[in-house]
Amino acid sequence: MRDARIRLRYLGQTVRLLYPGPGAPHPYSLLPHAVLPRRLTPRRWWHGAFGPKVMLPVEGSIETHLGEVFGTPVRATLHVRPARRANRKPILELHADGERVAFVKIGDTPQSRDLITNEAATLKRLADLPLKTVVPPIVLHHGMWNGLAVLAMSALPVRRGRVAPSLLISAVKEIAATGGHAGPAWHGDLSPWNIAPTGDGRLHVWDWERYEVGVPPGFDAAHHLFQRALRRMPPDQAARACLAQSVRVLAPLGLSSAQARLTVIRYLIALADRHAADGYEPLGPPENWLNPLVDHQELLT
Repeated sequence: MRDARIRLRYLGQTVRLLYPGPGAPHPYSLLPHAVLPRRLTPRRWWHGAFGPKVMLPVEGSIETHLGEVFGTPVRATLHVRPARRANRKPILELHADGERVAFVKIGDTPQSRDLITNEAATLKRLADLPLKTVVPPIVLHHGMWNGLAVLAMSALPVRRGRVAPSLLISAVKEIAATGGHAGPAWHGDLSPWNIAPTGDGRLHVWDWERYEVGVPPGFDAAHHLFQRALRRMPPDQAARACLAQSVRVLAPLGLSSAQARLTVIRYLIALADRHAADGYEPLGPPENWLNPLVDHQELLT
């Protein structure tokens, strides 16, 4: 219930930004239910048994703007995001003539605008590279509207399924190679929920907001390993598990045992630094989940 209240409060703020009016209101549905809000979508006749009706003025809204951008009327589904995330931002799923045409990120804070700018620049750069394994989205539009950053990207099809370790390693290597002479690059959030197999031996990869060049090789693989561990155990145990598996996971990248362990430690410190810069501690204070692990490694060296 508390999460629902937080989501609804954030939804109200977001709706006022994206649908400021004026204009005749159109009906939308909050689905699947007001006590479990996940998306706000144009209302259909079968929604009556599920989410409550919400009236929004479409004229002068982000929908009208995006319709002008794409040259055709569009309808938007707004994903109701958890408001406690440091990099939260409105996410829209656009449809035209019954087809999904784009995913749209809205930068409504200085931090989210910076992340969107970085993602747009990254995707444009990747579009010029001969990638063989990684399939990123394509930038369809990047601009400003009512003081908000707007990034529309092609909608990648999601094929849920296991990603083979060999495919993941190939993707990690290819992403690192995109750094060129500037040094190895990393995606920055190569989590299980940001990737999906294509069905033809490649890997869809989205959410490139944190892409960065000049990082130690193996950060992406370490991040993927840590995020998987966090699904099964608390942060301190996940950090220990990540370090324990570092040699096995990072060996295919050509790292020695010592290099693999050091890479994981450096990655975890970098992640804690990111959270500190964001002013958000989703894993709790680093002194609880990170410091004991680092201190123990220093004792061994």
